[in-house]
Amino acid sequence: MPIYEYRCPDCGFQKEHLQKMSDDPLSTCPSCGAANYAKLLSAAGFQLKGSGWYATDFKSGSTSSSTSSGTGSSAPAAHSCSGGGCGCH
Repeated sequence: MPIYEYRCPDCGFQKEHLQKMSDDPLSTCPSCGAANYAKLLSAAGFQLKGSGWYATDFKSGSTSSSTSSGTGSSAPAAHSCSGGGCGCH
């Protein structure tokens, strides 16, 4: 279940609430009772753990049928990240 952050513009009370995605947004401030308790836009809080996914994952030992046709070049095509830190290499 996601954690949503709410804030009351009247009294400044701010709190995180654990809610289902299907739940209706909260509208009443638990501190002052005002009816304009608003959900804040905040960054997603998640972590990627593990070794990740790589181009070699789940590939078979045979060559792919999508090799270059007729160019005679066996060098791979340049990647858009130029081998940078995107994690795709």
